[in-house]
Amino acid sequence: MSKNLRGNFKWMAIAGASLLGACGAPGDENPVNGDGLAQGARELAARDVSVRLSADKATFGAGEKATVTVTLTNDSRHAVKLLKWYTPAEGLEEELLQVKLNGEDVEFTGPHYKRPAASEKDFLTLAPGESLTRTVDLGEVYDLSRTGSYTLRFEVETQKLHGNSAKAGLLESNDVNVWIEGRASARPADDVTSLTGSISFSGRCTTTQQATIMDALNAASAMADNSMAYLNGTPSGTPRYTTWFGAFSSGGWTTAQTHFAAIKDAFDTRPITVDCGCKKSYYAYVYPNQPYTIYVCNAFWTAPMTGTDSKGGTLIHEMSHFTVVAGTDDHVYGQTGCKSLALSNPTDALNNADSHEYFAENTPLLQ
Repeated sequence: MSKNLRGNFKWMAIAGASLLGACGAPGDENPVNGDGLAQGARELAARDVSVRLSADKATFGAGEKATVTVTLTNDSRHAVKLLKWYTPAEGLEEELLQVKLNGEDVEFTGPHYKRPAASEKDFLTLAPGESLTRTVDLGEVYDLSRTGSYTLRFEVETQKLHGNSAKAGLLESNDVNVWIEGRASARPADDVTSLTGSISFSGRCTTTQQATIMDALNAASAMADNSMAYLNGTPSGTPRYTTWFGAFSSGGWTTAQTHFAAIKDAFDTRPITVDCGCKKSYYAYVYPNQPYTIYVCNAFWTAPMTGTDSKGGTLIHEMSHFTVVAGTDDHVYGQTGCKSLALSNPTDALNNADSHEYFAENTPLLQ
């Protein structure tokens, strides 16, 4: 889910077809076409789509929703397909807006998702001249606790992934300035309904689901133990490390070791809540500043217990997001994307949730 979209591979949209998708699914090839693009597809250029940001009023009191309206318009002569996750079609599921207060970045407090690879249903199509308009509440996903003048901009990179080539452009809106009176977080406290030891369940988890979650937590704990055993060994550029975290450095090794020590400690000693209320097609999500609650979604229940994109691995992924654990981001998703990131940017790989998951799952086995 991301502190800043600039430089991330998070806007995935092409004209006329789906592209190599989003979050890790086994093999993580394009569901439309094995080489990552549907036949005849063209890359979406930033000039094909324009974005306008507006607000109905210039000042929002603490008791009012701080709403802005985002309009995406297809200015080209051909239809374009956009991955819904990185549009406001279903709200702000990602950090689509750059929000600043007195020139300082405002924290994105929204959920960080793990999703299956994108399929056709995850795209929307805009005909030539057609617009998508949505009004969104900033307070749901940004920290608006301070009073002041906020500057807002919609800003996302276009990105086509096709083999080893990548070509990016920036899709951005006009700036909007609004005065917002500080308010409390929009996130309500979780309603915990049952408790088993240090593990709580909410969202009406069934008895069967609770048993599955306990097995998944045990699997995740075992993965964390295995990862720590590896990282407590002699630091070196072995394939397991370099595949997921890039070129060896003593500093990078120490970072990975610190992260997995915190992940292991969280699974072993912290009070974890798992919520079963999510009905989205995703695997899971968390709010990084609200440890240690993990919301599991539909894809979680059909994932294998261990192995690539597993139940146990999903919990590792989500646990790493918590600020008090490893504070990871979602720079790229899927094994192919993570391997490429390790080669191009080891620093980001060490900050990437899926990279931690695949290191822990260790499938295929690497020494």
